[in-house]
Amino acid sequence: MRKAAMPVDDVAFGSYLARMRSVGIKILKGKLSEYVRHIASGETVLVADRGLVVAELGPLWETRSPNLADAFLAESARSGVLASPPLAGSGPPPRPTPVASLDEVLAELDETRHGR
Repeated sequence: MRKAAMPVDDVAFGSYLARMRSVGIKILKGKLSEYVRHIASGETVLVADRGLVVAELGPLWETRSPNLADAFLAESARSGVLASPPLAGSGPPPRPTPVASLDEVLAELDETRHGR
């Protein structure tokens, strides 16, 4: 019995694998701007050193800000280096604690003016 032909719309015409390139460090150094263009267009580049993959360069995450300062702040908060500020409306701000009393400040001011 002959098997029925597969309809054309059931056939994959592209690859199921993500677009990915690999490059050695020496070539990457010489053609960095070319590889950055590939990355900006959505490709991932594997960087190899003597045949071993040492880095993966890829397009920005959708959640990553294109602004460099914002990206650094977000990454610092994600890694725990910085703590996010409390949410607005989560209570009144903490009351400041005085460094010195008014009498202490006035006394120190008098001492510094006394020598004049």
